[in-house]
Amino acid sequence: MPVPWEALIPFGLLTVMFGAAGTLLNTSKRLQNQGKGPRYNIDAWDEMMMDRDRRLTGHPRGQRSDPVAPDDFSTSSMWYTERTR
Repeated sequence: MPVPWEALIPFGLLTVMFGAAGTLLNTSKRLQNQGKGPRYNIDAWDEMMMDRDRRLTGHPRGQRSDPVAPDDFSTSSMWYTERTR
């Protein structure tokens, strides 16, 4: 049975393009999450913790190691942290 060699070039191109697209998407998601993988199945508790981390560090994936919160974090309510207009 003959092998269609001319079909290997498009097959190789498609394989390389899908691989490059997947790698670039993975790299983009990791760069947006400070080198950590994306989060899946986020529930209400995770959203609250992400909001707390964002208010503490400025990024939803950031965490702090010091036990003292900044002065702007005197309350745990989002309502008190927003500016009034």
